[in-house]
Amino acid sequence: MRYACLAVILTFLAGVSSALEVEDHRRYPGTGNEELHVISTADLEVFEPYLLAFQAARPDLTIDYTVASSAELHRAIRNGAVFDLALSSAMDLQFQLANDGYAQRHQSDRTLALPNWAKWRDLIFAFTAEPAVMVLSTERFAGLPVPTTRQELVGVLRQHPDVFAGAIGTYDVRESGLGYLFATQEARSTDAYWRLSEVMGRLDPQLYCCSGQMIDDVTEGKLALAYNVLGSYAADRLARASGGKVQVLSMQDFGNVMLRTALIPSNATNPDAAGLMIDMLIDLGLRSTPENWPLPPLNQVGIEHAAGFSQIRLGPALMVYLDPLNRRAFLSEWENAMVQK
Repeated sequence: MRYACLAVILTFLAGVSSALEVEDHRRYPGTGNEELHVISTADLEVFEPYLLAFQAARPDLTIDYTVASSAELHRAIRNGAVFDLALSSAMDLQFQLANDGYAQRHQSDRTLALPNWAKWRDLIFAFTAEPAVMVLSTERFAGLPVPTTRQELVGVLRQHPDVFAGAIGTYDVRESGLGYLFATQEARSTDAYWRLSEVMGRLDPQLYCCSGQMIDDVTEGKLALAYNVLGSYAADRLARASGGKVQVLSMQDFGNVMLRTALIPSNATNPDAAGLMIDMLIDLGLRSTPENWPLPPLNQVGIEHAAGFSQIRLGPALMVYLDPLNRRAFLSEWENAMVQK
């Protein structure tokens, strides 16, 4: 079994010495001395338009942007690494940081405009709504029925193990915060999750930290399908280059919708600039049309009422599966299903 995650180890001295696994990093020099340090789970190629838009409004500001996994971001903030803004796709880990005192308040006309389901206590703010989807290789699926529900997917996998052995990609939920969020929310919402997990587990699934690499491996023909990846990343990569080799599917029986969130860490050194960037992200999140931005707005596809989709709620219920006992129990069951020897 392969665990795929591109990372290099960098050491940040931020009050405490802490090694942080960094997937990407870039500085955008400004004309002045002020800096904004951002840690984010969003790939640089996806999020750069937002950084450039913000810097266009604040050309004096140098933006230092670090990409890390959601689990690494969560660990870094808890361990005292100094960042001014934390942006993550793992709603539960972000909520835990805010709930445990690792975030400071921000209030503005923009945050007041957010609906209550998209914020919590002026500490954490949603700015996108992104569904989990399946991405499949049209070449690998040639001649096979395209599944639209988990039950249909189970049937295809069982009937064609020669096609899918070693060719299914999904998150390693032991390492991926977003993967763990999607898995726990799906498990509590549909009985088909564990049945599908057991079938995948018999086919030697390839485990990943991140949506982007899974989608790339489907595009390159290394995988027949990637399960539960971010729809926004899939759409972005298809728009850039797929040659018709990739198809994105939303399961019609059930689909998670994640809210990407922002918070200002309690030890931020430039909370004012961080607040201004949050305001810009909220403005874009409340736009009425997708436009040309890589990430979708909060109201995309009428997300709260879309058939088959369930928006993950931003609230204390997110903490249930972060309880150590609940987490150990879930991971034990997941390993029994997915990591079959």
